[in-house]
Amino acid sequence: MAQAYMTETGTSGSGPEHRSRVRRLLDGWRGDRDIWRRGIVVAAVAVVLALVMGLHSRIPNRIGNIGSLTETFLPWLGLLVPVLLVLAVLRKSATALIAVLLPALVWMNLFGGLIFDKSSAGGDLTVATHNVNAENPDPEGTARKIAASGAQVVALEELTGEALPTYKKVMAETYPYAAVDGTVGIWSKYPLSDSRPVDIKMGWTRALRTTVESPKGAFAVYVAHLPSVRVKLNAGFTAGQRDSSAEALGVAIRDDKVKKLILLGDLNGTMNDRALSPVTSQLRSTQGAAGDGFGFSWPASFPMARIDQIMVRGIEPVKSWTLPGTGSDHLPVAASVDL
Repeated sequence: MAQAYMTETGTSGSGPEHRSRVRRLLDGWRGDRDIWRRGIVVAAVAVVLALVMGLHSRIPNRIGNIGSLTETFLPWLGLLVPVLLVLAVLRKSATALIAVLLPALVWMNLFGGLIFDKSSAGGDLTVATHNVNAENPDPEGTARKIAASGAQVVALEELTGEALPTYKKVMAETYPYAAVDGTVGIWSKYPLSDSRPVDIKMGWTRALRTTVESPKGAFAVYVAHLPSVRVKLNAGFTAGQRDSSAEALGVAIRDDKVKKLILLGDLNGTMNDRALSPVTSQLRSTQGAAGDGFGFSWPASFPMARIDQIMVRGIEPVKSWTLPGTGSDHLPVAASVDL
């Protein structure tokens, strides 16, 4: 009896009855003379979406930095594709179904490579960076989590005068060498030399550069915290100060003659944002080269963008990932590299 019941229910879900429903649906579409005329609005929206994603670099920044804003959340436009697909099916529109293929293909071309895990084993060095948040309620706990990450070199941003002694004390238990200036700092298990602030046109120090003397050789490390951006109804995407700082940081990196260089920090922008090109055009993103997924780092409660970056020059990325949350509104990010 039980065997007969199982056979009967299985047949109802995948046997002749199921196939007949599919056949009826297809027969209904074949006999529909308006299949090519319906869904024109859905098809038009799909074409516009494909153009926005494919030509995002052509969207002007003159009005409210709308181009940079679009590029910041560009991957999320892909969520509109399944919505349009459902609408096309509901409208029984062949035109809309074909049109939806356009944004799907564009999205895959832009971000398909990030879906798959590109990490590999090994690596001479692990580095990490974290915007600890000036309003962090638990700086000691945050410092201990970062120190337990296994990274040999760590950069912290948004250090405040009140919390800095705590970070210094806790980090010193794991990292005997440090360079701290203004609101940024670098901690290392290897000796540091030639540490100096980097002027990114802020009026106070939010970037510095040091040399790490590792067993595999020396390399330069930059930590930077570019100005924040805001979305305002009367002003759009306010990113002018960040863009100026990105240009200054790009000049400093360009003029640095060392072959091996790592940039760690909160750039308040994604790799897609053309405003960061003075920096991103010179360096390679560890997440793009050796990450698993998008590696979104902000906001920590529901990450929507990767604005915390690890980028390299003359160094091979091996693996890139996000670390568990701390008391900050950012997630820490880490990477292993071959020197």
